[in-house]
Amino acid sequence: MGVLMSRRQTVERVQKVSLAVSAFKDGLREQPSTRRRAEAGTARQGTLEQEVQEGEEDALAGPSQPEESSASKAAWERLRDGRGVEPEEFDRANRFTPPAFIRPKRELHDDEPPDISLEQREQILNDEMCEICEVWTAESLFPCRICHRVYHDGCLRRMGYLQKDSAVEVTETAHTETGWSCYYCDNLNLLLTEEEMYSLMETLRNCKIIPGVCLTLDDFLHYKHQVHKQQFEQTMPEAKEEQAALQFNALDPDKKGHIEWQDFLSHESIQLLQKIRPQNALLRLLTPKERERARAAFLALDQDNDGFIGEGECRQARHTWFRKHQKEMLSCNVSISHVGPISEGSPASSRNGKSPEKILPATKQEETSIDWPGFLKENVAYILAARPNSAALHLQPLA
Repeated sequence: MGVLMSRRQTVERVQKVSLAVSAFKDGLREQPSTRRRAEAGTARQGTLEQEVQEGEEDALAGPSQPEESSASKAAWERLRDGRGVEPEEFDRANRFTPPAFIRPKRELHDDEPPDISLEQREQILNDEMCEICEVWTAESLFPCRICHRVYHDGCLRRMGYLQKDSAVEVTETAHTETGWSCYYCDNLNLLLTEEEMYSLMETLRNCKIIPGVCLTLDDFLHYKHQVHKQQFEQTMPEAKEEQAALQFNALDPDKKGHIEWQDFLSHESIQLLQKIRPQNALLRLLTPKERERARAAFLALDQDNDGFIGEGECRQARHTWFRKHQKEMLSCNVSISHVGPISEGSPASSRNGKSPEKILPATKQEETSIDWPGFLKENVAYILAARPNSAALHLQPLA
């Protein structure tokens, strides 16, 4: 028995020695790589020392603000990606993840004139299922007044796009003639392509505009002066400054003394679209609902049915039908359309026993006549500018 125990102990010792030798050999093989890692660590340490030295030099040059830089970077990324409310900015409990947005791309035929007939009406069809949850529940769906999408109010809340202060307004206006714009159509910045968006971001950066911050009148005028000087290499004339001040007042309908960032962004987006894209390309952005409202406006002005209206009537349409109404008008059960006149037989025409202000046509012989295609081209920018739900007027018509 003792001999057997000794043999077993010998075998165990041999096994242990073999394992130790194998480990020692493995260590010898890895030693060069370890040496190389050590040398790389020494080189890295020298690089770190250089970075620290450079950081100390930057600190002597001026105070650094990494938190502000990070917040600013996030704001610019949010602007570039066309995102509105960030997931971090609202309660995540029972929330849906906002969809990823892909900016549109220009097509080769965008600059060609589109075929928009005055006589041929378009059939308006809304989706049958909620854009978010893809469930059909009939009357509880809120339709967008611009596009074909429909939504549940509960889904909009869980997405973070419908806050408490706007829930009542959406409920009251979604099924009226005034209507409600979904979060796709409410943001005019989403109409820009990536190239156009980068162009706008470069302008904002050069003018020291901080994304997400409200602008006062002085801020707005200073920005307009800088943009004009960069574009024309001369000081902005007084007449244009007065026009910019009128635009600020239009963007601040509640007279708060500042304009909201989203209203400023929508205004700058529609301005950029006017400068970069031809009118034919802008006409292709109109939805069937917008084209139908434009037809109704033109036919109401063309009282003699000759296919022409006066230039003054076209300008009047710009000021009257393609603009927002104040919030107190939005709470009515039947509201005046923001892009079309109301007929004499409509329910809104007899509200409170008062008839609406009638449009007095100007004499066509005394001014230039405008046909249907010309009417669309003259007003397409104002039709697009009327998309947001905000009471602000994002494109002030010229007098």
